Parts: sequence; C-alpha cells; structure tokens
Amino acid sequence: MVLSVVIPTFNRSEILQECLDALFRQDFPTYDYEVIVVDDGSRDETSQLLEKYLKKHRNFRFFHQKNQGQGIARNLGIQHAKGNIIVMIGDDIIVKENFLSEHLRYHLRYAAENEAVLGLTLWHPKLHVTPFMSWLTNGSTVFGRFGGHQFAYEKLEGKDQTDYNFFYTSNISLKRSLLDKYPFDPSFSGYGWEDIELGYRLYLREKLVLYYNKDAIGYHDHVMTESSLEDRMRNIGKSAWVFDKRYPELKKVPDLFKKTVFRILALPFFIRVFKLVNRNFYYYALSKKYFLEGLAEGVHQQ
Repeated sequence: MVLSVVIPTFNRSEILQECLDALFRQDFPTYDYEVIVVDDGSRDETSQLLEKYLKKHRNFRFFHQKNQGQGIARNLGIQHAKGNIIVMIGDDIIVKENFLSEHLRYHLRYAAENEAVLGLTLWHPKLHVTPFMSWLTNGSTVFGRFGGHQFAYEKLEGKDQTDYNFFYTSNISLKRSLLDKYPFDPSFSGYGWEDIELGYRLYLREKLVLYYNKDAIGYHDHVMTESSLEDRMRNIGKSAWVFDKRYPELKKVPDLFKKTVFRILALPFFIRVFKLVNRNFYYYALSKKYFLEGLAEGVHQQ
C-alpha cells in the first residue's frame, strides 16, 4: 500500500459524503491507496454513511471512538494505516482528481523520512467568500504581517518550502514511519493547535522539511462566520499557556508590551471605529479581544 488518507470526523455526515466521493474519483490506482475515517463520537448519520461506503469500496475502512478531539482521532487512524505515506485532510475538504498523485509525486522526489508535503487549501468555488472568510485565510491583511488565523498561503507565493507554522492538517502528507514515532500529543486535543505542536516537535527532533506543492489542491467547503471567531480565539488563548510551558522559546504567551497593545486594540471604542473604517483591522482587533479572554481563562488551568 502506497498511500493512506486519514480523516477525523464529527457530526458532518453531509459534507463527509462529498469528501469521500472526491477521494474515490482519484486518477490513482485503487489498489495503491486506502481511505480511513475515524468517527470522533458523532451523533448524526455518520455511522450509516460509513457502513454504506464500506460496502461500496474495498479500499475503505473506518473506526469509532468516543469524542476526544481530532488529534487522538488521527492517531487512531494512523495506527491502523497500511500505507507508507499518510495523507491528512479534514472532513470538509473536497480534493481535486489529481490530489493523491500530486502528493505522491513530491514524496518520490523528496523521499527522506523527515521530508513532508503541504498541499494548497482554497475556499470551495461554490462558496460566496465573505470579507471575514477572506481575512481568515490571509495572514498579511494588517500592515502586511498580521491577519487571520486559519491559513496564510499568501506568504508562500513563489516558495517551494516552508516551516512548522504551515503544518496544516487540512492538506498535508508525511511518511508513516515518522508519525509512528511521533503521534499527535493527546494533551493538546482539548485546546486545538495540536497540528502546529506536532510540526514544531518534528522540526526540533527530526529537522522536518516541509515542501509546498500548490498543485495538490483541496477545496474547503465550510462557510465560516464572524460568530465562530470567539470560540476559535479563546481556544488559541488557552492553548498559548500549554505551548509556553513546553516551548517557551516560541513566546506564544505575549509579553507585557504586546498584551498592552492588544488591550488597546480590544477597547470597545477602537473596535467600533475599525468596524466602520477598516474590516481587516476590525476582525484583527476582535480576534485579540477574544485571545486575551482565552489567556485569562487559561492561566487558571495551569
């Protein structure tokens, strides 16, 4: 077996079906890849859907676990994988027909165990991309340096290699032997950021090299709204303390000066002004408000 695609899922049976259909339309020999779904305690129609695909496709398997987070779910899928290369995507990613071929093409070129491949994740063409969604996937909207927190692919323009900050598990592939040695840290599952933590750990211990293949395309079919920002940034704030304890050199907990700047940006007056004059600054200021609230909650959990 050459490739194993590992997908964690939770209560998204409708979009998961589109995700799986795209994976079974690949221009790649069926006998050379498998698709593994780990159901992270779903309560919708996911079980019935998975049973249906099990009957239709010989290269499909699934596993169930109680709800423990996507990092632990991915670990379970990787444990059962037969492929020499693990491809990780989200359950809301709809891949192009040459997706697996493109990941494999780079692994044949970069065959060392510590060499991994990042693909390109774009909003699905069928979606109306709102200003918030544009901000969320652009890390350079504020002074050309800061921005949203989902993706920052614009920073990779013209590059074929990147670092652990781009360890996006929505579209990435690694040698299974590497993931066998370094699974996702289960203590991060409740906080998020388990992907960046693993990327950094692989960089420290194995000198991870992450190559960027913009032709390995997955479309993100998930409408995101401003209402989702609060939970996301609060979780990042809580997670910052976990990172800081393990990797203080990353300075995920901001110093006094940065906190002061964030507090000023998060003042209701500035948030109202930014909302009127500059949406990118508004979303950024709002994100820092929620981040600071997550920091305040997280310090009591240490």
